[in-house]
Amino acid sequence: MEDIAIVLAGGRGSRMKSASPKQFMLLGGKEIIYYSLKAFENSKVSKVILVTGEDYIDFCQKEIVDKYGLTKVEKIVAGGAERYDSVYSGLKNAGECGYVYIHDGARPFITTDLINRMYDEVRRCDALIAAVPSKDTIKVADDDGFVKETPERRTLWSVQTPQVFRYDIIMEAYEKMMADEHEGITDDAMVYERYGDGKVKLFTADYSNIKITTPEDMIMGENFLKKFQ
Repeated sequence: MEDIAIVLAGGRGSRMKSASPKQFMLLGGKEIIYYSLKAFENSKVSKVILVTGEDYIDFCQKEIVDKYGLTKVEKIVAGGAERYDSVYSGLKNAGECGYVYIHDGARPFITTDLINRMYDEVRRCDALIAAVPSKDTIKVADDDGFVKETPERRTLWSVQTPQVFRYDIIMEAYEKMMADEHEGITDDAMVYERYGDGKVKLFTADYSNIKITTPEDMIMGENFLKKFQ
C-alpha cells in the first residue's frame, strides 16, 4: 500500500506578529510551506494531503500547488481548532494506505533524505518520530518555579516532525482520543503513547529541522536556507 504524508498548514502566526499565517510568509522568495511540500514531492512517499484553514484552501491550490507544480498533493482539506483536530481531518481523508507521515508545514528544512531514511526504518518498528538529542540541561520546575529535579541529559530528546506511523494504529489511537476527554496533547506520538499499545522509536534527525515560530526563527531560517542552497 502507498505511504501518505499529512502536511499541516493551519497555524495562525500570532507569535510571528504577522497578519498572515506563518506558513505562507516568504522565506527566500517562496512560501515557507513550499519547502516541506517540495521535500515530500521528491521523496518515496506517494501522496500528500495538505491541511489548512478553510479560508486558505483556494490560495493553497492556486498559489502553492499549481504555481510550483506539486503533483503529489492529492487533496487540500480544512483543519480544525487544534493541531490534533487538523491531523484527524487529514487521517480521515487519507483513505487506505500503509504508513502516514505527519509533518508541521512550519518546518521548512525537512530533507528528502531524512524522509526516505524514515521510510525504510518505520517498516521495522511501525511508529517512528524525528528527534535530536538535547544539547541543553533540562530542569523540571515545581509549582512555585523552583527546580524540582534535573533529568539525565543523555535520556532527553527534542522532538520534531515528521512523525511516522502505520496508518491503522495511529488512526485507531486518534479515534480513541477523540472519543475521550483529551487534554495536554502536544504531538502525535503522545496520542499513540496514551491510546496505542506499542512503542514509539526515536529517529535521529537534523538540528537544522527547526520550526518557524518567531521572527528570530525567520532570521535563522534565512541563514539555513543559504547553507542549503
